[in-house]
Amino acid sequence: MNIQIIRNTFLASLLVGSLVISISSCKKKVTTDDSITVVDSSKILVTHASPDAPGVDLLIDNVKKNSSALAFPNNTGYLSVISGTRNIKVNVAGTSTSVINADLAFTKNQHYSIFAVDSVSKISAVVLTDDLTAPAAGKAHVRFVHLSPNAPAVDVALTGGGVVFGNKSFKEYTAFTPLDAGTYNLEVRLAGTSTVALPLPGIVLTAGKIYTVFAKGFAGGMGAQALGAEIIVNK
Repeated sequence: MNIQIIRNTFLASLLVGSLVISISSCKKKVTTDDSITVVDSSKILVTHASPDAPGVDLLIDNVKKNSSALAFPNNTGYLSVISGTRNIKVNVAGTSTSVINADLAFTKNQHYSIFAVDSVSKISAVVLTDDLTAPAAGKAHVRFVHLSPNAPAVDVALTGGGVVFGNKSFKEYTAFTPLDAGTYNLEVRLAGTSTVALPLPGIVLTAGKIYTVFAKGFAGGMGAQALGAEIIVNK
């Protein structure tokens, strides 16, 4: 009788063991089959800042990302890309003619701004890393980028007052700078002088927001190509 009990217990143990192995094997297989690959990603924002260039298409690794032509001085908003080195093309809209073709390296979880700049005959890319750290209470962060191809070096100042961003030439830029939230009357002056090249009245900065202000167009330009300023809300 005792032998029979031991025999039955042994068989039961073998059966339970087999079931555990079977279940574990099945579970492992499901986990493998259903596993999700987490891809490291970055964010890029592309701005058309070439005053006389036609509308463009944006291609990342030869995949078109915009449904309609991106026109001066608009931007794409932030787009997700796989981190690492990516091929970025800016094509004349609806064609395979690339005005910018560059392999750019993007770091995991980082944000970037890419500006297509200069006149169409000399168009190139300016790539900036975007620090989107949240501003302190009651503050906004503002960056200035000089993207007017033929304008001289400039200061950005309070109207009739002190300089906020000083002596920036074409393609130069500032870091994101904390400013008190509020409404500002600014002016773009020829660097080191009181000569106003462009008034910028009524600039509203909201607490907690992050902005890029860029000089656009041509000095002496007309219509859509006239010297002006554009504001991007980065966050």
